[in-house]
Formats: sequence, structure tokens, C-alpha cells
Amino acid sequence: MASAVQHLLQTGLSSGMSATSGYHSSSKPQYVPSDYDGLQHVVNFTPECAPTYTLRGKNENVEVPPISWGGWSWGDSATFHWSNDQLPGLQQAFKLAVTNGFTFIDTAQAYGSGRSEEILGDLIKNHSGGVPREQLQIQTKWLPLETSIKNIIHPIDAPLRFLKESLARMQLSQIDCYLVHGHIHIGSISQVAKGLAECVNSGLTKAVGVANYGVKDMLQMRDALAEHGIPLATNQCEYSILRRHPEMEGMLEACKQNDIIFQSYSSLAQGRLSGKYGVNNPAPKEYRFSSYPAEQIEPTLDVLRRIAGNHGVPVSAVTLNWNMMKGAIPVVGIRKVAQAEENMKAVGWRLSNEEIKQLDNVGFEGKETRLWQQG
Repeated sequence: MASAVQHLLQTGLSSGMSATSGYHSSSKPQYVPSDYDGLQHVVNFTPECAPTYTLRGKNENVEVPPISWGGWSWGDSATFHWSNDQLPGLQQAFKLAVTNGFTFIDTAQAYGSGRSEEILGDLIKNHSGGVPREQLQIQTKWLPLETSIKNIIHPIDAPLRFLKESLARMQLSQIDCYLVHGHIHIGSISQVAKGLAECVNSGLTKAVGVANYGVKDMLQMRDALAEHGIPLATNQCEYSILRRHPEMEGMLEACKQNDIIFQSYSSLAQGRLSGKYGVNNPAPKEYRFSSYPAEQIEPTLDVLRRIAGNHGVPVSAVTLNWNMMKGAIPVVGIRKVAQAEENMKAVGWRLSNEEIKQLDNVGFEGKETRLWQQG
């Protein structure tokens, strides 16, 4: 795969694909209206490290735990300044995570221009601590950029063609879930649905889903897949305390009503809600999701720090628990053992409704973009 893909993605994010960058950057964050009841979405369970959600497939469902490890940073130099000397730390973190039951891993053909998938393949083969492949849930994504000749000439067959390439990089014969990375495909939703159906019927993936789709397009994809006897398993969108747009636009409720599992990427706002960054240590400028100036999110961090102290857990664990309490599977990156250890502390307990309300009160509504973030 051409190495330019990861750079193309970063360029797009900086110029308008992200709702807080490019021509959106002049807008200040908007707090969620005070009369909005965010507690209506709260689910009544205590998250544990166990199969919790079902990604529905045509012939076989996929049971997944309540957290997914995100592989965007693996091999990505354009955004995350990856270097191969980070591999040993990642290998240890991966082994620690999967041997403790956190077995759901998310990657994409665009991450590291395919390098993320290659790294994941090596992790599965050599660094899973004896956890067999069938106990791991692997998810990757097809990037339907119109600049790819295969996407233009083969609008229906493109998903299958790219999936075969992804499988080769991961050294796998099948994955558990395959997503359309964005709604920017040149083909219609019905054409893409037919292509996804080919992926399922070929036995190369058990389930299929979408990412960055708004409610309308998500439901259209649900209907188009249903014509092939295939359920829409999931939708993955940016969702965190700093971008509650999916909640406000009705995405959470639509997913709940249609048995579609909602996944939240950038659930830590690319580290801004992890406790790592702050006014004196802002996040790198390449981290484009929820990229508000540090001083604007300090009130949010103050509440997170206080609640984290009360529970004796890291700030990141509180942030991820908030996502899970809203019924989302947070997708969170790991490159180091410390990150895995901190993020795994998000389960085994739950925020009270009062604490959720306190966090809701310092949450931002967020925006959508025509280029990328419909949902």
C-alpha cells in the first residue's frame, strides 16, 4: 500500500475532516444545553472484562468485551510519530491486555498505510500469550477514497478486494468485523452493501459495519444490507465527553432500537481526557479529534480528576467508564504497558448517575462535517 495514505488522512483531518480543525477551527466549543437529559442514555450495568456485546452476523455472531484496543497509532508516523523502537512496549501491552480478557482489537487499512495491520498480524502470531486466534475479535476497515482506482472502477467489488489485501497483511484467513471507514465512497449505499455482502458470503468476515455514518445513512445501510440477509452490526463514530454529537443527534437511541452496537473512537479525545495533557502540556497539534485549546477543556479535566480521586482510578478509567455508561464500546489506543494497565481499570465498577451528570455538565456538544464525521 502506498505510504501516502496515512499522510493523506492527516492532511484531510487538518483541513476539515475533523469537526475542530480546518475551516471549523474558528468556532468555540458549545456546552450541551443545561436542560438536556443525558441520563436518558445511561445503561444499567457494571462493565466487566467479559463478553458483553453482540456484533450480529449473517451466519455467526461475534461476542466482544466492553472495550476495544485501537491500532491507529501502530506504524503511523504522520499522526503518532511511530518508530519501531516502540514495538517491544506494544508487544508487552498487547500480551497483558488479551491475556486479561480484553480481546477486541480495531485497526484499518489506512492506519500506518497498512503497517498497523502488519503489526497486528505479528502480535496475534507471536505476542498473544497463548490466547488462540479464535478467542480474539479482530476488526478492520475499508477506506473508500475516490483517489483509489480500484474504488472507482470496482465500486461493488472494492470492499472484497481490499479485505483480501488486509487479510494478507494480518496473515489471517478471516476477521470478525469489517467496516466501511467513512461515507465518502463513490458508489451508492446499495452498491457498498452488495460489496459488504460479498465479503460475508465469501467467509472472509463474520459481521460488517460502518464508521462515521450519521443516523440517516446508517439506517439506509441497515436496510440495504437486509436485502442480502445481513444485519448491520455496528457504527463507529467519534464520541466522548468533548463530542457528544452522536448522543444529541439520536445516534445512541437509533443504535439501541436497531440492535446496532455503537463504538466510540477517540473516546479519550486523543489523550486530552486521559490526564496526560493539560494547559502546561498540550496534546500534539497532529491530534485533530476534539482538538480544543487546553484551557477550554480544563473545567472538564477538573471534574474528571476529582471523580478519579474519589474512586482511586486513573483519569482515563473515568473517561472510558463514562462512555460505557452511555452504552458505547470505547475504542482506545495502546502502545505501552502503562496505558493498558490504566485503561483496564475502567471496568469492575461504575460511575453513579450523579457523577455522570457532573461530567455531562462539562461536556461539549460537538459538530459534524460533510467530509468525514456525519455521525
